[in-house]
Amino acid sequence: MRAMNVQLDSMKRQAKWVGLTCLAWMPMTSIGVVGVDPPVEEVSFEQRLNAQVSPDLSFRDSTGRNITLNDYFKDKPVLLSLVYYECPMLCKLSLNGMVTAMKDIPYLVGKDYQVVTVSIDPQETHVMAAEKKAAYLEQYSRPGAEQGWHFLVGRQDQIQNLCDTVGFGFKYDPETDEYAHRAGILLLTPNGVVSRYLPGIEYPRRDLRLGLVEASENKIGTIVDRIALLCYHYDPTAGAYGLLIMNIVRMGCFVTVLALAVMMVVLLKMEKKGVKKGKAVMLRPSASA
Repeated sequence: MRAMNVQLDSMKRQAKWVGLTCLAWMPMTSIGVVGVDPPVEEVSFEQRLNAQVSPDLSFRDSTGRNITLNDYFKDKPVLLSLVYYECPMLCKLSLNGMVTAMKDIPYLVGKDYQVVTVSIDPQETHVMAAEKKAAYLEQYSRPGAEQGWHFLVGRQDQIQNLCDTVGFGFKYDPETDEYAHRAGILLLTPNGVVSRYLPGIEYPRRDLRLGLVEASENKIGTIVDRIALLCYHYDPTAGAYGLLIMNIVRMGCFVTVLALAVMMVVLLKMEKKGVKKGKAVMLRPSASA
């Protein structure tokens, strides 16, 4: 009987985490899921674009040093992830997806943008943050990242203020001693304004790259990125970039008109050269004269 109860508890925990993983893929709206325990049912991840994150919120970094978010709101865009370090599955999937996407873009953590990972569990310590940072820096394996990726812990009121500002809902479940929450990352402008949301546990290379270019207010990005932003438009309901057909049509028309204009200039120059050459032949004295 005891073995059966242990097995049932294990199955129940697995079912909850299957539900949480499914939530990561759902649209970013308030959630009500039939058949899922209340802690999971009540969490939400609402897009609050253009919300200003308070730079005065205080946390501790992985060395135990007291910091404020203003320390990271400088001249680079910020990738913000909200997790907790002892999360058994969903946070790991989200962080792993983050690292995969970060390694697949040309911009470097620390050099081109900052990454701030904040624990939503006020009981977690800077020692846990340091362990998590070491593991993910090794996985990311890019020079200078240790100065640009910050793992933070903090007090409940500071965590709650940050999460409320960006629309990140979470709920502690005392039965399992775990947090129910959604998965996703945010991109902030250099001064801490919410620019883009990327939901789920996998982040397409294109979405992260273009999102960082927009969040940077064009402080990073190539001419190719800027042209791509003319063709792709951020869809807040999907939390992703999609083709903007009208812009492609306009760009095609512009290229066509430009090509015609260049061709006309070339033809006019050729025609003028032909006329001058003809006049020179007519004015040249004949050999018999």
